[in-house]
Amino acid sequence: MSYDHTQLILLAQSTAPVRNPLLDTLPMLVFMVVIFYFLLIRPQQKKAKEHTKMVDALKSGASVVTRGGVVGTVQSVKDTTVTVRSLESKFEVEKHAIERVTSDKSDLTTDKK
Repeated sequence: MSYDHTQLILLAQSTAPVRNPLLDTLPMLVFMVVIFYFLLIRPQQKKAKEHTKMVDALKSGASVVTRGGVVGTVQSVKDTTVTVRSLESKFEVEKHAIERVTSDKSDLTTDKK
């Protein structure tokens, strides 16, 4: 099948309308942002909020574990720091360094031989 020049010109002019690639990818980008929000950002914010609530509720006598892994008992609570006693040591740590409050004293017992 051979085309003459006028047919080729008409074929070249009758192309499909040009689509904007941004409009094609925009729904996918929005979908990815929503997925990232629900899988990464929202759980992180929820965990940070729970940690802040836990730290604000610290009281003397609570058994805690620091982020460094030190297990001890809260002796006193100040504005930004907490005094922790672990065995014969007593030290002061920032409130944000408290990883968790242990409710069970059996987690803190050591074998004395």
